[in-house]
Amino acid sequence: MSGAGGDTGTVVGAIEAGGTKFVVAVGSGPGGRLLAREQFATGDDPAALLRRVIEWLAAAGEKHGPLAALGVASFGPVDLDPTSSTYGFITTTPKPGWADADILGPLRRAFPGLPIGFDTDVNGAALGERVWGAARGLEDFVYVTAGTGIGGGGMARGRLLHGLVHPEMGHIPMPVLDGDPFPGVCPYHGRCWEGLCSGPAIARRAGRPAETLEPDHPAWAITIRYLAHALATLTCVLSPRRIVLGGSVRKGGRLGEEAFFHRLRDHVRDVLAGYVASPALSAAGIAEFIVPPDLGDDAGVCGAIALAQHALRPPAV
Repeated sequence: MSGAGGDTGTVVGAIEAGGTKFVVAVGSGPGGRLLAREQFATGDDPAALLRRVIEWLAAAGEKHGPLAALGVASFGPVDLDPTSSTYGFITTTPKPGWADADILGPLRRAFPGLPIGFDTDVNGAALGERVWGAARGLEDFVYVTAGTGIGGGGMARGRLLHGLVHPEMGHIPMPVLDGDPFPGVCPYHGRCWEGLCSGPAIARRAGRPAETLEPDHPAWAITIRYLAHALATLTCVLSPRRIVLGGSVRKGGRLGEEAFFHRLRDHVRDVLAGYVASPALSAAGIAEFIVPPDLGDDAGVCGAIALAQHALRPPAV
């Protein structure tokens, strides 16, 4: 899927399906082009939640539409293979009630014939940042969200990253730093990136939520060091021209976003140790290499709008 463009007028429906909340909207882009939006707690009953989402989209479409397409940017893992019998399903998530949940089926039945773009939440956010945000003009970049979970998506040569399934960057194994005894919170891998640096991991390590932690709390120091190792790994493996870091963790709680990014960039340079020779990784350049999302917390829902817009276009040949 190419990442160029962005329709400025056609009204589409968008679903950012997150592990904590579903954000639904209709519109044609960010800012004033988001004509209406709502959010619902994800809960543990997919069928009930999707009924509410469908009712809201139908009503919003009547008021602001008609809707030309839908875009769904979903937490996962998800099945993205259109030839699979479970295409559009969430697969092995540990989230109660959501394993093997069919996301696309109810939407297709409710909106027959309407094109639907479907991808991961992080690939959706990456697309939104490419069309309207911090990755404009870039063909090779990574978008990472660190919040309730950690996930990553992005582009290579202007196409969203897919393959065997889809990137699962949040579950890369991590080193043990300074004899750190913390076992991690991931039910599958324990000490993977998500298990060590997600919001729940910080809260478990510190004994209280990240947003309440003092700027000098030791949980920030070790979390930022682990984040730096992960971002250095992505830099070495994917060679992105920029890393966009979204999600709630990057706000740094009482530490603050600016200080959080300053420390993170310094640690990434330390981990890379000068090996990757690029001005982007210099002391002067790294502030433009690791950046927050221009779209802020709207990256996901705007990405879903972009997915819907792409669903309207003929496939590239």
